[in-house]
Parts: sequence; C-alpha cells; structure tokens
Amino acid sequence: MPLLRLMRSHSFAIDQEYFMNLSEQLSTHQIFEVVGTCADQLDLETYVVGGFVRDLLLKRPNKDIDFVAVGDGVALANRVTQLLGENVNVTIYKNFGTAAIRFDDYEFEFVGARKESYRHDSRKPIVAAGTLKEDQERRDFTINAMAICLNSNRYGELIDPFDGTRDLRRKMLQTPLDADTTFSDDPLRMMRAIRFATQLQFDIAPDTYDGIIRNVERMTIVSAERITDELNKIIVSNEPSYGFKLLYHSGLLAKVFPELAELQGVEVRNGQSHKDNFYHTLQVLDNISLETNDLWLRWAAILHDIAKPATKRFHPKAGWTFHGHEDKGARMVPKIFRRLRLPQNEKMRYVQKLVRLHLRPIPLVRDNITDAAVRRLLFEAGDDVDDLMTLCKADITSKNHERVKRYIRNFEKVQEKMIKLEEKDHLRNFQPPVTGEKIMEVFKLKPGRVVGDIKEEIREAILDGTVPNEYEAAYKLMLEIGKKKGLEIAS
Repeated sequence: MPLLRLMRSHSFAIDQEYFMNLSEQLSTHQIFEVVGTCADQLDLETYVVGGFVRDLLLKRPNKDIDFVAVGDGVALANRVTQLLGENVNVTIYKNFGTAAIRFDDYEFEFVGARKESYRHDSRKPIVAAGTLKEDQERRDFTINAMAICLNSNRYGELIDPFDGTRDLRRKMLQTPLDADTTFSDDPLRMMRAIRFATQLQFDIAPDTYDGIIRNVERMTIVSAERITDELNKIIVSNEPSYGFKLLYHSGLLAKVFPELAELQGVEVRNGQSHKDNFYHTLQVLDNISLETNDLWLRWAAILHDIAKPATKRFHPKAGWTFHGHEDKGARMVPKIFRRLRLPQNEKMRYVQKLVRLHLRPIPLVRDNITDAAVRRLLFEAGDDVDDLMTLCKADITSKNHERVKRYIRNFEKVQEKMIKLEEKDHLRNFQPPVTGEKIMEVFKLKPGRVVGDIKEEIREAILDGTVPNEYEAAYKLMLEIGKKKGLEIAS
C-alpha cells in the first residue's frame, strides 16, 4: 500500500497566545520554579526538554519530565531534592550520569547535556558531555527535540532548532537529522515513530518512513522486551489498527511479529476466495478498542485468528475452511508470549482461553439452542464469559451493516439467557457440589479414575440440567452412579 494511503491527518493551529506564554503554562507545577532557582544558584544553564515540552504545546498531560543541565545534572538534582523537602528522595545512576526524583505522582529525570556515538552492533550509545544543541540533535523526532529554558533571565524561552512547532502544527513525525543515521544508530526509534504516530494520530514524513523501510534489518539488535513495550503502547491506543498497518507496510511487522504479518493476503481457487484475515483482525482490534482499554482483551482480539494460515484448506465443494484454528491458535499463544517476553502467567492463560473459546458463542444465536449449551459455555468461560462475548461481538466485521446489527442483537439475547441461567444455576467457576473427597469417603475409594468418572458424570448431569446444581440432588445422583458401578457404601 502506498504511504500516501496511510496518511490521514490534517494540520491544526497551536493557540498563539498559549504558545507565546510558556512561562505562564509552566506555573502549573512548582517544580519548574524550583529547578530554575536551583539552576541559577549553581550557575547551570538548564532546560525542560523532550516529551513534556511536546505535550505542553499539545495540551496533553505528562507526568514524566526531563531536565537537561549544560553541566552537572546530578548536582542539580541533589540541590532540587534539598529545596523540595525532607520526604523527597533522589536516585542516582552513576553509570549513566543521571538522577531521578519521584514527587507528587511525577517522575523527574535530570541529566547533563550530552552527545552520543554508536557502535554498529549495539543501540547503547557512547556518551560524552555536550552542548544543548548536541543534546537536541540526538533526539528521535523534531517534536521531541524542543527545550524551554528555566533560568530566570530566559525563563519560558523556547529553543526549537529543528522547527518542531511546525511539525506539531502539521501533525507530522520527522527525524531531526538524517533518518538513516537516526534509525541505524537506535533501531528502536522506528517502533517509537509508529507508536507516536498511532498515539498522537500524526503522520510520518515520507523521507522518515522511507528511512524505516531501509533500516528494518537493524531491528535484530533490539531486545524483545523493548519491542513489546512499544507494541503494547500501540495496542492500547485509540485506533491501534493504524499503527499495525504502518508496521506491516514498513516491513517491521514481519520482523517483530511474523505470525500476524502472515495473516495478510487473499488466495483464490476455482473462483472462490477467503477474506484477508490480517485486515479482519485489525478491524476486530479496533472494534474491541471501542469497548475496552484492557490490554489483554485486546491481545485476545489480535490472536483470535492467528492460526488461520496453518489451518487453511480448500475443498472443491466447501471452499476455504480453517477448521480447528481456535484450538491451534490457543496452543500457539504460550509460544508467542514467550518470544515477545509477555507474561507466562494468568494473563497468558486468559488470552489462551478466549482464543480457544471465541467460536463457541456463535452457534448459540440460533433460536433452538438448548439451556445445556449455554450452561456449558458458562462453565468453560467462568468469570471471563462477559469478555468472551465482547470479543465475539467485535469479531462481526461484515460490510453489511444490517447483518452486523442482527448478529449483535442475537448475541444480546444469548447474554440475557446467560444472565437468567446464571441467576438460577450459579455456574460461573462451577465445581460439582459433591467433591472427590466426599466420593472417596462414601465408597471407601482411593484417588483414581473411578472417582474422576463419578465427578464427571455428576458435572455433566448438572450441565445438562437433569439435576439442579445443589448438594442434596448431586449426592443422591452420586449414590445412584455408585450403585450402577457396583460400589459399596461405607458403613
């Protein structure tokens, strides 16, 4: 897809009065006056820089604030700590020459102005003291390379050597220096470009995007943890599909998340084609993002069809099928999470469950569906049944709007039925009322297959609705099952 088809934003005007009174805007927090006072005392030329300046001009909240001193940034942090009071602690990172202060839910970082050089096999820079201009040159994008002076004689003065304010107005991401140098030095900046474009709803300048395409191979030196951190930020944005389209067309997606990239494409045989599962997945992700900010539910949307390439088959009569993609997809989840350094805990198991069950509610929209089928879904999904239904509704991506509305109405009827059955049968996180221990006690059994068989028969009877989910009824059934099996009741 040509880059121009991915560009979708328009320029906007920064309030000129707001822009001309940055010193007034800094008065929103005492830290700027405090840092400025300390900088004057130490005779240090000092600036607030980077993302906070960008967000100040965009009127976006930002509680991570970076300060650059042309000189000893750690000394400045120590002086600021003294002025802020007794309950404030500073953390010094000697190896990096930086210091951090947490205060009022804010994170302040102090560093001396520096210049950087890079080795080809590492994104970790060789750092040396530098000027403010050299510090700004090493920044990733022009909109992150602006600085505001905090010294009293120039308080509120904006230093913008790369015309970042112009790019803010244009809603454009552009590197301050040559894009190939910027991205080759630190390839993570390519992921950051796409993440910022997605979060801010900005475009990426054509020369900058071309630089990403040319430097995709450099991603091999970036750790999985760093890549996934950027991926997660794209996923929780308002319109994550935009970021994934940029990742795909740049070639980055095939490098960092090949399973998702492999979903793209449509195959035609005998005049029959299947839908493009990549773009379908992105639509599901956008749909679910309108309903929830939950990162892991969004991951379930991303992975729900991930096994379709592996299960795709063509049958002359039936056409294209993807039988079993939900089960194979669930088996793929742990491997994908492991490679991306995502947690191998209940979060992964939650995503795995939703991927495995995402087709299960579909047959329930029929008018003749039984209570037993609904009970079984409640039993298997447990507390995650509402999230499963949210995923299923997001999975309806037909271009026929009336069809979509009809499916959603049917799903809502299923949910009403679930609510009624849950109120009556209490099947979420269901465990049979008669425990294995009780079965062993009554029939003098040791742990083994017979105990499991009796428990399963009781569970199936409750799910089928032939006995209620109550202890007395389940106990009576247990005795009947034991009798059929020729088991004696302990005296």
